[in-house]
Amino acid sequence: MNRINWKVRIKNPVFWVQAAIAVILPILTYFGLTWENMTSWAAIGNLLLQAVKNPVVIAAVLANVWNAVNDPTTAGLKDSQRAMAYEEPYRDGETQ
Repeated sequence: MNRINWKVRIKNPVFWVQAAIAVILPILTYFGLTWENMTSWAAIGNLLLQAVKNPVVIAAVLANVWNAVNDPTTAGLKDSQRAMAYEEPYRDGETQ
């Protein structure tokens, strides 16, 4: 049973930014790095490999992804019935 309206979420650029930040920032923070340290694809690949091997980093990333996906206005990890009916991301002032 689909409890999250994924087809609408993937159309929302804000969701993609939240998801990227949820993965990238805990990794950079744990290893004490900044964007300036990521100057080559090899450096990024090495960092991701180190992150995957570290259970603390994995736990931090999963917690952040949970926060990016979860709708705090509903009980549990699901979207409201109203949000499930959307075909496009809701824009303030629109009627659904």
